Amino acid sequence: MTIVEEHRTKIRAGENTYSIEVTALPGGDQPDRLVVSVNGEGPQGAAVAEGHLEVASTAATALGSVLAETLRHHVAISMPGGRSTRARPAHQGRPWTTEQDAELESRWIRGDSIDEIAVHFERSPGGIRARLPRVGCDPERPGEYLPEPPSQRAEGMVMEDA
Repeated sequence: MTIVEEHRTKIRAGENTYSIEVTALPGGDQPDRLVVSVNGEGPQGAAVAEGHLEVASTAATALGSVLAETLRHHVAISMPGGRSTRARPAHQGRPWTTEQDAELESRWIRGDSIDEIAVHFERSPGGIRARLPRVGCDPERPGEYLPEPPSQRAEGMVMEDA
């Protein structure tokens, strides 16, 4: 007697409805194989996905991960607003000069916001947050310097609790 196992799933994602059917085929002297059938319909019934794939059951998990990552990457680079079409700040990733560091410190202490500073330097807000400690500023407390670490305090100096 041969037993064939099938799983059917119907999922609505956005305006589309997808049907996924997985059938486990008995392997005999080979590893069990899976047949994956995918169909998708748009709101007016037009096909948006259709296909069949046969895979060794031992490779299904890895293949599922690879397919998911590949499709996510393709969507990200092909859709408006995806990763490759998003504008990067002009100076993102460039080295900082001594003059820029001094101006960053000055702007932070005077009370400029991270977003204002990022626009001025044409860098990302994350880049500004990462640079602030390097110029002695506390990125968690606007307008404040980082406290002096105990190892760098003058001997006998005691810091008061605020």
